[in-house]
Amino acid sequence: MARKTADDFHPETLQIFDKYVHGDISRRDFLSSIPKYALLGLSAEALLEALNPNFAEAQQINGNDPRITARYVEYPSPQGNGRIRGYLVQPAKFSGKLPTVLVIHENRGLNPHIEDIARRLALENFIAFAPDALFTLGGYPGDEDKARELFQKLDKNKTQADFLAAAQALKHLPAGNGKVGAVGFCYGGGIVNYLATKIPDLAAAVPFYGGQPPVETVANIKAPLLIHYAGTDDRINAGWPAYEAALQKAGVNYEAHIYPGVQHGFNNDTTPRYDAATAKLAWDRSVGFFNVYLRNN
Repeated sequence: MARKTADDFHPETLQIFDKYVHGDISRRDFLSSIPKYALLGLSAEALLEALNPNFAEAQQINGNDPRITARYVEYPSPQGNGRIRGYLVQPAKFSGKLPTVLVIHENRGLNPHIEDIARRLALENFIAFAPDALFTLGGYPGDEDKARELFQKLDKNKTQADFLAAAQALKHLPAGNGKVGAVGFCYGGGIVNYLATKIPDLAAAVPFYGGQPPVETVANIKAPLLIHYAGTDDRINAGWPAYEAALQKAGVNYEAHIYPGVQHGFNNDTTPRYDAATAKLAWDRSVGFFNVYLRNN
């Protein structure tokens, strides 16, 4: 069977799935709400399975690809939060020092898709580091439902502090050039916006459909921003007008794109919400943005 796309699902199905993914409704509520919107003769359970990620099918770069060097690293958390663990990837061969990019996952922790994103960045000649916020709770459990449940147990303040520490670790990475960028998706996009308000020397920030920071903190942003939004994402987009007004008032260097007709999560090629053309455009823009602001002149 051909891989399903967002067009194969009733729009209301995708909206209910978005609520489920973000913890606003339970699995039981999703399954009881879906039947009247199901297409293709799928049961509610089969519909959920079709919407859930397929990591193996979407993988672009194998973890053993000879063009990269990838490993897991750990270091102490600065907030008494145990240890931080993440996936560090760099090109197998390079000369000089490379710019670094912090890769921040969605609300499921460091799953195979985010590891693949880090590998893609390494092939663009960056050093990428993707921490796992769930490591303090045992790490990404290999199951998306369990990962979402674990995510609700995180201490928000400690987790934010760990991401701040991860950015500092990248800044002092011996193979790095001292410039740190950040890219994140959904929850991770919100963390990128947060980091931009907290790290004066963050060199570039690229949030994908992420929640906006409090407007009173926007004046702290010194990093240039490349902001990606999905056109059919009312939940996240509701915060954009106030954010944009605050960015303009503060004189922040930003570029924003709202891609019409695509779903929240359009960059995630493991799910039917993926939009290939938009994802490629946003990815190319992001790599180009990092090349401008992270490379030493």
